[in-house]
Amino acid sequence: MDRHVVAAVDGSRQSLAAAQWAAGEALRRGVPLRLVHAWTWDPRPAATVPMGTSRRAWAEETLRSAAGGVRAAHHGLDVTELLVKTDAVVDALVAAAAGAEVAVLGSRGLGPLAGFVLGSVSQRVVARSPRPVVLVRAGVTRSGEHLPAGDGIAPEEIPGTPYRDVVLGLDTRRPCDELLAFAFDCARRRPGARLHVVHAYGAALRDLADGPADTLPAPAGVLAEQERALVAAVRPWCGKYPEVPVVETVAEGRAAAELVRASAGASLVVVGRRDHGTHRPGPHVGPVTHAVLHHVACPVAVVPHE
Repeated sequence: MDRHVVAAVDGSRQSLAAAQWAAGEALRRGVPLRLVHAWTWDPRPAATVPMGTSRRAWAEETLRSAAGGVRAAHHGLDVTELLVKTDAVVDALVAAAAGAEVAVLGSRGLGPLAGFVLGSVSQRVVARSPRPVVLVRAGVTRSGEHLPAGDGIAPEEIPGTPYRDVVLGLDTRRPCDELLAFAFDCARRRPGARLHVVHAYGAALRDLADGPADTLPAPAGVLAEQERALVAAVRPWCGKYPEVPVVETVAEGRAAAELVRASAGASLVVVGRRDHGTHRPGPHVGPVTHAVLHHVACPVAVVPHE
């Protein structure tokens, strides 16, 4: 695989924010950035295309403008442009994502919830991509990835300004290497960032235990069991990434709610998507990931796994 980060651009504010975020990720990984614009031909004029301009010419200008903005903000980054004419935009973006280390897409917010629109192109790509996909909304900036520098100085202007935490949502019943490896690697590439691993278990967990009611673990016992399971899942990766500080949180409650809470002040949230292959039609991402994509304001990485 030719190592690179890919970002899809369509001229919208959210896609331009995604392109800038992808440029920063490409620099962190030391790989080129590929900007992709997928467009479809239609005899009817589109509202977004200026009068007297063909769809192809507008597509070329959209891609050229986005690439120019990225190059101006990230000097020295190798940026290539790929214009794709297609009858199926989602298929084209999934194909582009398949060859990349990470794919980055923009997505519209849902008002005060600052989440993502259901049924969007981005969500359908997330549901089908064989590679990790990061969703970025409009308003996300490079400064927002770092802890405040103070005195009105932009954090990126001061070398060594620590990054904000990377948050990982982990289900200890099904911990997977792909998810853990991606999260630890992202934290390693963000100097000063901690990896905050969050595991939530439901109140009904004790009700599922075998045995009579008087033999069930007390709430404190259930919490201790869950904490031990989280430590067991994370410990091998702490040994592989000793430079990454790790904070672990185990909470009784809904996983999505705990992740939304932990995401406040984070630079990135990482969640998993079980890959069902072609057996389940439609944009299935799982209920926790689905909720996180709606309600988390910072960039969200969705990592497919078996």
